[in-house]
Amino acid sequence: MKPRDPIAIRELFDSISQKYDFLNDLFSFGLHRFWKRQLLSYLAPLSGENWIDLCCGTGDLSLPLARLVSPLGSVLGVDFSHAQILLANKRALTEQNLSISWLTEDILENNLPSNSYDGVVMAYGLRNLSDPEAGLKEIHRLLKSGAKAGVLDFNHAVAGTKTFYFQRFYLRLLVVPIASIMGLREEYAYLEKSLQNFPDGELQKKMARKIGFKKINYKILAGGQMGILLLKK
Repeated sequence: MKPRDPIAIRELFDSISQKYDFLNDLFSFGLHRFWKRQLLSYLAPLSGENWIDLCCGTGDLSLPLARLVSPLGSVLGVDFSHAQILLANKRALTEQNLSISWLTEDILENNLPSNSYDGVVMAYGLRNLSDPEAGLKEIHRLLKSGAKAGVLDFNHAVAGTKTFYFQRFYLRLLVVPIASIMGLREEYAYLEKSLQNFPDGELQKKMARKIGFKKINYKILAGGQMGILLLKK
């Protein structure tokens, strides 16, 4: 599959939606939940604020975020995979008193209002956008002045480093073989391809600075395997 092809990526996430959460838990040993909690800890959303979760998938970040800002605040989850949005909505219906809504839309092609949100989060979405810099511009557009955002994704490890070789080992000898057993070899072989041209932390910071963010930081997680870009408009 060609990296950053929006139609192919949407079809990929639609096809794996029923197994997506199970495989995330399996491949990360459940640690993806900890990394998402760490993202929220850095951002410290407050009760009454209105946030947006871009590339929200099945809502496993949207829901804990909604628990922090509800009932006076709200969360809007946005994803272009209709199948994943359906699962997110089904999951949200099991909880009461959460002010949360869903939108099936490409985040690079939307009519959401500018300067309207107290915060933006994105987990494992920036790497899949056809233009990551355009994704950061969209985050900047959506945020109110002084508002903050956090982007969690794989860290693009430097070739030749221990982190790089571990990441390659992890993807080629753990993720892809297990996915193959479940009939999803091509879908998960895509992970390594998606990292090849993904900007590393320093380049993400340069992009954010050029766009106009006032405060920028990049936090390394999981021994360099994951990274969180923290932004303030």
